[in-house]
Amino acid sequence: MNFPVLAITLDLDDTLWPFAPIGARIDQVLHDWMLEHSPATAAMYPVAAMRELRERSFRDNPHLHYDLSALRRLTLAEALENSGASPALLEPAYEAFYAARNQVTFYPDALEALRRIAARVPVAAVSNGNADLQRIGIAELFAFQLGSREFGAAKPDPGIFHAACQRLGVAHAQVLHVGDHAEMDVAGAMRAGLRGCWINREAHAWTHQELQPDLQFDTLTGLADWLDANASTPR
Repeated sequence: MNFPVLAITLDLDDTLWPFAPIGARIDQVLHDWMLEHSPATAAMYPVAAMRELRERSFRDNPHLHYDLSALRRLTLAEALENSGASPALLEPAYEAFYAARNQVTFYPDALEALRRIAARVPVAAVSNGNADLQRIGIAELFAFQLGSREFGAAKPDPGIFHAACQRLGVAHAQVLHVGDHAEMDVAGAMRAGLRGCWINREAHAWTHQELQPDLQFDTLTGLADWLDANASTPR
């Protein structure tokens, strides 16, 4: 399939790097931090209990699903309060979490493919997560980063896709959104009028029978190759 792509919006977690190892490391880093700075909190909330508290906070606060940083702070604040710890520990605990959150290990193909893609067309990060491209060290490859927290709504809300297109200065139909999640990324973007590219690393079945991805690859390299074959000239 060949169609004009003048810009790309790109998901981050599970598209450029797997999130599961990050999540596991965060749990351990926070527990180790609590052991040092608030032993009572660590005793009341070992790793499994802290994870359960975080999941309950997510369930109980659907109005904050667009803001994972706020949800994380709620979890930490509750754990500190319930264990009798000082609320002054909240922001240092959050910083320990956030430093670990931004220690990512890219998929083997992802970074080189991203460089190739960014040499072809402007790339904007559009994510429901709270990764920081500056901390990760790849901000120079992106025109900008638009998170659901900053926008006020999460994918697949069409508004976040439209806002990214507006900032890019490119018509919806000439922007390709690229991501791993069939609903939040691909179907959401296509319903918003963008093109959709599914990075399907795990060979999942496509279940949205009313539409099909414009493109599908098992690595980001596949998209870079497609752009090399179909794009006109480097920007």
